[in-house]
Formats: sequence, C-alpha cells, structure tokens
Amino acid sequence: MKNLLTEKQEALLLFIEQYQLEHGGSPTLREMREYFGVSSDNGILKHLKALEEKGKITKGENPRGIKLLSSIKEKLMKETFRLPLLGSVPAGGPTAAQEHVEKWMDIGSDTIYKNKESFLLRVKGDSMIDAGIFEGDILVVCTELEAKQYDVVVALVDGGSTVKRYMLDNEQVYLKPENTKYENIYPEGELCIQGVVTGLIRYYKGG
Repeated sequence: MKNLLTEKQEALLLFIEQYQLEHGGSPTLREMREYFGVSSDNGILKHLKALEEKGKITKGENPRGIKLLSSIKEKLMKETFRLPLLGSVPAGGPTAAQEHVEKWMDIGSDTIYKNKESFLLRVKGDSMIDAGIFEGDILVVCTELEAKQYDVVVALVDGGSTVKRYMLDNEQVYLKPENTKYENIYPEGELCIQGVVTGLIRYYKGG
C-alpha cells in the first residue's frame, strides 16, 4: 500500500511522462509549478520526493534533476519499419509514371499510419507548395484509408499520376492544386485514389 500513489502524485508523474516524451528531457520546478498553478516549490518537491521513494522516478545529475523514465526511454527508442520508395509522383499536371522500388527506407513508427499498407513517393513539381509540399519531399502514403474532403491524395487520373487535394463539389470529385499557377483537375474518365498522404519526410542535405 505504501507504494500506491496519491491523486496529486499520479498527476505529477503523468505530467513528467508527457513532458519527457515531447521534449526528451524533464520539466523544471518552475514548469511544474506553472502547470499545477501553485506558487511555491514546497508542494512539488514533496511530491517529487514521494515519487522517488516509491521508485517511480530517479534523480539525475542534470539541471532538470529527473532522469528519463524507463517507459519514456522505450518510446523514444522508436520501432522502425522499412517502407518502399516507389519512385516519384508529379506535383504538377498528371503524367504517366511507372511504379518501381527505388529503395527501401527505415521509417519511425510514429511517422506512418499502417506500415503494411503504406509506401513512399518522392515529389516532383511545385503544385502543392502552398500546402507545404515541395519538390524533393518524400510522402508517406497509406492505401487503406478512404479519401475524404481536403485530404492530400496520390491519384491516377485519366492515365496519369499526381498528388493533389481531394475535393467534392455536389458529389463531383476533383483534384485541387495548392499553387495558384495550376488549375483544378476534373477527371474526364478514370480516377483512382491510390492512397492518402499521412506524412512527409524532408531532407535538407542529400536525402
């Protein structure tokens, strides 16, 4: 029973966990005070001491004073998956593209929606720059998701492949670029949504 946490101790431990996961380090006393809306360090220090005595935290030598929790270390050591980079997809007008595996890439588990139904495509062109998608970026694409209004999708339209925003107008589907230089694409025949973009990878030096 002595190792059971009080409600306030549980709340403080949860805050430390969330902070470490987001920042890779521990919060300061000031940040803990501000989060819980208290003006004195005494209450925070009392709860920290209790958490240490109950084996929930370990004091460190760094200025922030708390070592990374074991649960956070495990999460920060992300599991990786290998996804195929299937060449390029135009971010411009639709063009014919032959799918092939350019290479396999290791991707963190937090970058993808579902690894078995995902693949990567390199962007060519500038039609999606206002959505923050630039030439050379690598898109993470999930084939299992159903496209919804405003989703960024990879589509095969009238025999050409492209990446655009999925739009509906009175039940008519069209593809919208995010660059005023380009016009909306209204399919004349075939439209096949090959996947929904769920992530983006950008390298600044030699991706």
